[in-house]
Amino acid sequence: MTDSKPSVLFVCVHNAGRSQMAAGFLTNLAGDRVDVRSAGSMPGDQINPVAVEAMAEVGIDIAGEQPKKLTDDAVIASDVVITMGCGDECPYFPGKRYEDWVLTDPAGQGIETVREVRDEIKARIEGLIESLVPGTGAVDHA
Repeated sequence: MTDSKPSVLFVCVHNAGRSQMAAGFLTNLAGDRVDVRSAGSMPGDQINPVAVEAMAEVGIDIAGEQPKKLTDDAVIASDVVITMGCGDECPYFPGKRYEDWVLTDPAGQGIETVREVRDEIKARIEGLIESLVPGTGAVDHA
C-alpha cells in the first residue's frame, strides 16, 4: 500500500451498478480506514435505480452518487483496482493489486437479481476489508 490508509478503485463499464454498490459497501463497512473510488470505462448517465433500491434495503444510500469516467490518475492513486467486467478498457499499472470480480451486471435486471448481486458484493467486500486491514473486521454502519 502507498501509505497507512489503503485505497481501492472499483471499475465497471457504466459505473452505475456493481462498482457503485461495492463502493457503497466498502465506505459503509470500512469507515475511514480505506479510501474508496469508483469509475467506469463508459460511464452511464445515472446510477441504476434498482441498485439504489437494493442498497437502500440494507441501509446504504448511493442515490446521490454519479457515474464517473475512469482515468489513469484514479488508477495511479489506488492501491487495489477491482474490475467488474470492463475488460481491455481498464489500464494496467505495475505495482497495483488487481482483482477481477465476475458478477452479474444489474443493468436491466429485476430487484431479485440485483439483491443477489448486492449480497455477493457484500461478502466480497468483507473479505477485501480483512485483506486490507487484517484483524479489524467490518464496521457495520447499516
